[in-house]
Amino acid sequence: MTKTPDVNLSVLDVAPIRKNGTAAETLRETIALGRGTEEMGYHRYWIAEHHNMPAVASSATSLLIGQVAAVTSHIRVGSGGIMLPNHAPYVVAEQFGTLESLHPGRIDLGLGRARGTDPWTARALRRGETSGKDFPAQVTEVRRYLGTATPTQRVRAIPGEGTHVPLYILGSSTFGAALAAQEGLPFAFASHFAPDQPLMALEAYRDHFRPSEQLEKPHAIVGVNALVADTDREARRLFTTLQQKFLTHGRGGVEFLPPVDDMSRLWNPHEKATVSAMLRVSAVGSPHTVRTQLRDIVKRTGADELIVQTETWDFEARLRSYALLAELWAD
Repeated sequence: MTKTPDVNLSVLDVAPIRKNGTAAETLRETIALGRGTEEMGYHRYWIAEHHNMPAVASSATSLLIGQVAAVTSHIRVGSGGIMLPNHAPYVVAEQFGTLESLHPGRIDLGLGRARGTDPWTARALRRGETSGKDFPAQVTEVRRYLGTATPTQRVRAIPGEGTHVPLYILGSSTFGAALAAQEGLPFAFASHFAPDQPLMALEAYRDHFRPSEQLEKPHAIVGVNALVADTDREARRLFTTLQQKFLTHGRGGVEFLPPVDDMSRLWNPHEKATVSAMLRVSAVGSPHTVRTQLRDIVKRTGADELIVQTETWDFEARLRSYALLAELWAD
């Protein structure tokens, strides 16, 4: 297993679509990446839910999880996460109960309370006035459907009931931390795009954690952007693809673009500061540089696990980054 002492490495994928590329091409790469990272020894492979983004192909998250699980044999596969306000909890339980039935002991259900999209698409998802305020109740509902059915229970998730698919709470604030602690669930903090509150949230999670049937002690997962190449210079150049993605998002769109040699031509000082702040929980460079950066992140956060997002324009560079990362973490 790929790890530094007691800290597993996992993978987060949003299935990025290149500008002028196709979703079909991206989905084939997602499946190949799942297979490849299993061979490299990664602990789990999570796929994030987003909607109405031309640069993201992971909207049908549970379907894609099933495709990755079907071509792998032991890596855990799941959602990072399912945005629960978009869905009926009963349907989520049925979908993940089906996945668990097909791939027993390998499916994770990470749950988030954001929409993962814009207000117009949120309305198209047809969940009415459901909002983040309902999130704790929705989590409880999903958990009930996946648990042991009672004799008087009229609505049962089939497949689903009795599978006890493990739940994970995702968040970028203390709200998710408090819920995960209260329910005795693992907590994953989205530091890779929301780096402002991880220490506060993780401290609250650990301080208030109550053991549950699923989890005896806190388990904190920290999201990190990571890009490893042979040299620091090449890694920084490849990283400009992700920097441009955040830059275009700030301008009202999201584009997945080829790397450039000089970002100064593309952003103004304010945009540079904004993007750099959002991406500051990142490890970019040669294997030696990234090892130092990641170990510092683990030291600062006390992470039990790192879940790594790597986006490069060239798919082979992405595979190589994950391979180099697995090698350096195992040393």
